Amino acid sequence: MSIYTTIDSPLGEILLVGDGTALTRVAFGGALRPEWRRDPGAFAEAERQFREYFAGERTAFDLDHASTGTTFQERVWAAVAAVPYGTTTTYGELAASVGAPRDRIRAVGAAIGANPLLVIRPCHRVVGANGSLTGYAGGVERKHALLTLEGALQPQLI
Repeated sequence: MSIYTTIDSPLGEILLVGDGTALTRVAFGGALRPEWRRDPGAFAEAERQFREYFAGERTAFDLDHASTGTTFQERVWAAVAAVPYGTTTTYGELAASVGAPRDRIRAVGAAIGANPLLVIRPCHRVVGANGSLTGYAGGVERKHALLTLEGALQPQLI
């Protein structure tokens, strides 16, 4: 049985789902499944680490997590997890790092889009070849905000 809770963040509500020992899903908002059981205290450590991250005091997460992707997705997700805080990489560079040929960049993008652990597995650090903020399951505005928080982008003046 999966348990869940939600936490507040500067970018909106974050949904945390896990099996009791490891996180299996992190999303901005998201639909709840009827079989999930709410347990507000289950993810106290994750909540603490998210608070530190958004306060600029944490550059990496140290949380137990489990994912159930294909072998290809897991390879891509491992490469995404290796992108350092405060930096970005492109879809093409990421594809090359996992040995995917150029004609498989869309498959790499699809694997990144299927990442169930937003922020923890930092897919927001993957940008288009020209630096554009293409796609993000949490929304491009959140991607921009996360990259700005990490210092990979300059804040926009209004």
